[in-house]
Order: sequence, then structure tokens, then C-alpha cells
Amino acid sequence: MRLTPTERDRLLLFGAAELARARKARGLRLNVPEATALIADTVCEAARGGARLAEAIERARSVLGPDDVLPGVADVVNEVHVEAVFDDGSRLAVVSAPFRGAGSLGDDAPGAVVPGPDSPAPEPELRLSVRNTAAVPVSVTSHFHFFEANPRLAFDRAAAYGTRLAVPAGSSVRFDPGATVDVGLVPIGGARIAIGFAGLVDGPLDAPGAREEALRRAAACGYLGVEGVQE
Repeated sequence: MRLTPTERDRLLLFGAAELARARKARGLRLNVPEATALIADTVCEAARGGARLAEAIERARSVLGPDDVLPGVADVVNEVHVEAVFDDGSRLAVVSAPFRGAGSLGDDAPGAVVPGPDSPAPEPELRLSVRNTAAVPVSVTSHFHFFEANPRLAFDRAAAYGTRLAVPAGSSVRFDPGATVDVGLVPIGGARIAIGFAGLVDGPLDAPGAREEALRRAAACGYLGVEGVQE
């Protein structure tokens, strides 16, 4: 039986999710890998059954509550990313606030390593108008490198390089189909390294030539907002 890497990854995810389901059925509280796998698998199965992106995300949010996981898990896992195959193609699903009814433990709680959605929003240093040209809603979470957000979002990508949404940690902004939303952005802090996301940077944001190369990659991949950049 020959499987592509994507198919192997899907089977691995399904196996981990089945283990999580079995342990949950036995009354065990799930750890981080188990909870993450179950939430991600719920998205993939919903997509396989014909659900749209927004519906699949909502189903994933309903599968686990804070009482279903070990202490601290609901604060550590504040979003789950998974690429699922929908009827209209593969899409990255971002399940923010994935545990129904979960609240933040607070900055002083033992083991709390990620601030919850009640943390204050930073003051925006840049404001942009963003239009969703896709036929489905698009959600972008608080710490996603906004430059690399969904290709069908139309905004000034060059201006957004190296920034994230100026919203409380763990929250997100939803862009409905055809809607234009004004958002505030702040520079990504810390070591300013962007790994993953859409793969347009995958390294230090401020490395020589990194911004120019990211813009070139975005243009080559058809991202809106980088018109005129040479491939």
C-alpha cells in the first residue's frame, strides 16, 4: 500500500485521536498531544463529511471542555492548526479557544505559560483595511504573522510584514466573505522569528533580504496585496 506523506500524516493523526477518544471514554483526562489530536481530527472528519470551514471549526470547539483535560492544558493549548481537505479544496483551519467554556488561569497560576483571552490588547502601531475576497469566512488568530494570513485577504502585505493583530492573546479576528475590516497591528516581539505559518519566512524576520524574499514568495503563490512585486 503506497501512501503519500500527507496520507501518512492523516493516518497518524487519526490514530492519535482514536487513542484520545478511547482514554476519554475510560474517564481519563487528556494531555496536550491527545487533546490537540482529537480537536484536529474533528476538523478533518467534519471536512470529509462535507462541512464548511467555519462549521468544522465550531464542531472542533465543542468536542472538549476544560474538565476533559489535565490541569493547565486549556491554558497551554489556546489554538490548534490543521490543514483539512474540504469540498472546495485544502484549507488551513485555525481553532482558537478550542475548549468550550474554558477561561484563563491567569498570569500567576501555576503552570500558566500562555496568557488567556482576558489579557489586555496591545496598542496598535499600524492600522490597515483588510477585505476578504474568499467565499468563506477567514479567521486570523492573535499571534499569527499577519503578512502570511490567508492569500484571499486583500491588504498591504508589505506594510504588514513582521506584525501580528493588536488583540488579546488567544483571541482572533473574523473576516466574513466580501467584508472589509479595519485592523490594528503591532510588531511581533521576542526574538522575531517566524517559523511555520504559511512558510513565507521560516526564519528571522529581520535577517538581510528576508522581507524581500517573503514578498517574492507571496507574489509567486498568488497572495493578494503584493501586486507588482517581481517573482
